[in-house]
Amino acid sequence: MTVISTTKDPDALTLTLVAQFDTSPDRVWEVWEDPRKLERWWGPPTFPATFTRHEFIVGGQSRYFMTGPAGETSRGWWRIDAIDKPRRLTFANGLAGDDGEPMSGIEPMTGHVTFERADGGTTMTAVTQFTDVEQMQKMLAMGMEEGMTLAIGQIDTVLSPVPV
Repeated sequence: MTVISTTKDPDALTLTLVAQFDTSPDRVWEVWEDPRKLERWWGPPTFPATFTRHEFIVGGQSRYFMTGPAGETSRGWWRIDAIDKPRRLTFANGLAGDDGEPMSGIEPMTGHVTFERADGGTTMTAVTQFTDVEQMQKMLAMGMEEGMTLAIGQIDTVLSPVPV
């Protein structure tokens, strides 16, 4: 598995996942930038994502839904706040309603992702910043840590060369 550590920090209101990949930061960056590659790993294996919108520019918006094994869906959205290709990405990440748009009254989390060259590969660090203890507890109770670990664990497959 590519995830080498997960850390919950209730004082800082963060969840940090660190993953290692045997490829360049440019290649790992592509799994965030390309919506078809993003769909192959965003969400745990039993809840694959479909991105209906992915504007990978500062101020750009993304909309997606994840479909569970019984056909149930969970919707989310992003707003890209900062891009420093291929080193850093910052985005708001929130829950969406049935229409795919951000749910009112629910503050988004902030995602900070960094990509660093390390040992001939890339270390990707994904930090989720929660708004308060209640949000952090709720998201962790919903399985966010396990879901993100499983999701990021799929990136190696996306990065693998396609057999000819």
